[in-house]
Amino acid sequence: MTEAMRLARAAARHGEIPVGAVVVREGRIIGRGANRTIGNHDPSAHAEILALRDAAGAVGNYRLVGCQLVVTLEPCAMCAGALIHARVARVLYGAADPKTGAAGSVIDLFSEPRLNHHAQVEAGVLGEQCGGLLTQFFSARRRSGGQL
Repeated sequence: MTEAMRLARAAARHGEIPVGAVVVREGRIIGRGANRTIGNHDPSAHAEILALRDAAGAVGNYRLVGCQLVVTLEPCAMCAGALIHARVARVLYGAADPKTGAAGSVIDLFSEPRLNHHAQVEAGVLGEQCGGLLTQFFSARRRSGGQL
């Protein structure tokens, strides 16, 4: 989670919502991502998606069997769907997302019995620290009138 938080802080420095993610296989980081939706003009450029792309390129396969994703914010439905399609075994996240969280806060795609893959989910990993990154970012954004 430490590396995911470093990536989240880097995203914030670029005016992006501070979310960072890493894909881990056999104890080694094989993919990294930080939010780039604004900079890339891409609604799919969430940290999780970018980390999955990086990891898939590193292993030469879109299936990331046996991997885990560590992310600072609970995945949304788009990211949860991508994690399911990639067959990621485990998802660890920091802060819950009560507005768009798809790992239990709003919906729980990972435990939907009709889906063909189910990742193990661990919530609240360094949750206060991860949530603090978001709180600081949005407080600064409000103080600056929406500009960072």
